[in-house]
Amino acid sequence: MPELQRTPERFSTEEYEERLRKTRASMARLGLDLLIVSDPSNMAWLTGYDGWSFYVHQCVIVGPDGPPIWYGRGIDAPGALRTVWMTDDHIIGYPDYYVMSVERHPMDYLWATLADRGWHRGFIGVEMDNYWYSAKAHERLVHGLPEAQILDATGLVNWQRAVKTPKELSYMRRAARIVERMHRRIADRIEVGMRKCDLVAEIYDAGLRYDEWSGHGGDYPAIVPMLPSGPDAAAAHLTWDDQPLKINEGTFFEIAGCYQRYHVPLSRTIFLGKPPQEMLDAEKAVLEGMEAGLGAARAGNTCEDIANAFFTVLDRYGIVKDNRTGYPIGLSYPPDWGERTMSLRRGDRSELKPGMTFHFMTGLWMEDWGYETTESIVITEREPELLCNMPRRMLVKS
Repeated sequence: MPELQRTPERFSTEEYEERLRKTRASMARLGLDLLIVSDPSNMAWLTGYDGWSFYVHQCVIVGPDGPPIWYGRGIDAPGALRTVWMTDDHIIGYPDYYVMSVERHPMDYLWATLADRGWHRGFIGVEMDNYWYSAKAHERLVHGLPEAQILDATGLVNWQRAVKTPKELSYMRRAARIVERMHRRIADRIEVGMRKCDLVAEIYDAGLRYDEWSGHGGDYPAIVPMLPSGPDAAAAHLTWDDQPLKINEGTFFEIAGCYQRYHVPLSRTIFLGKPPQEMLDAEKAVLEGMEAGLGAARAGNTCEDIANAFFTVLDRYGIVKDNRTGYPIGLSYPPDWGERTMSLRRGDRSELKPGMTFHFMTGLWMEDWGYETTESIVITEREPELLCNMPRRMLVKS
């Protein structure tokens, strides 16, 4: 057998061990003996695993001691061997006849594996409110572990990811250069009559192609480009079609640069023609509110402080935005580039700490138009670090 060729480690073993230490400390506070992690972002953060295998059941098991265990489909085990920091005795692949079967379930193989290791008793945490942990998976796990108490540990690992290390921030700064490049390409190529699908092709090219100057290429983002125009921009999450761009319509572009799975989203708006005064007035309020929110975005303050500063300005202008104005970002897999912990909204008293990263999302989705200009930021002891350097004002092209 040829010697296994592993991919270069994205982080040091010491950094992974520190992540494990933080996770176990949180487990101890909740009285958990074992943790089963199904979120692919949390799996990657704990082990380094990187593969498009989250469409089948997989997980990482954090036991009472030692490195974590990767568990997944047998044909994905070689991918785990090449990407995780653990040795091969911490990788378990289940047989393929468990995949999408009506007769058996991958969780049946998992609970039998846990029993073999003596981990079938005590308090076991699972991520119950999670895209990748199904009701059937939970039912089979509970069935197979009658001596254990299965508890909800949703968000346990997510919260450990909130403060980024210097290496993580370096990846996010690279992602920021990528999303800047994407927006410059949009501004350069967009014109009336251009088909949206062709513009999206330009966005993907700018986001993925290797750049000789920066020395890196891009990764696939967790969310596809969103670029609704005109009345469609009243909806926050429409993607694209093959129709031509029209005169006298605004389009917002919500996209992200991604490097080594670390995301930096950035939104900007472009108007082809002459924007209506209502939109210009709203932009004035949003830009003023952004400055107020950024002024509150510093360590020791709270998520609510940013939201209050921003929404107070909108209130003064008579603009109603009935949704949150931001969320944490970092390592992620489809379908979401957020970390699913804090929110920049009134009532969220989560303390801001140096190294936390947020997408300050100030988008407005009105009755027949939409407008987005956003910033991705790093919390510091003073003013926040803006990860991107792009003009915030709406670009108007005749």
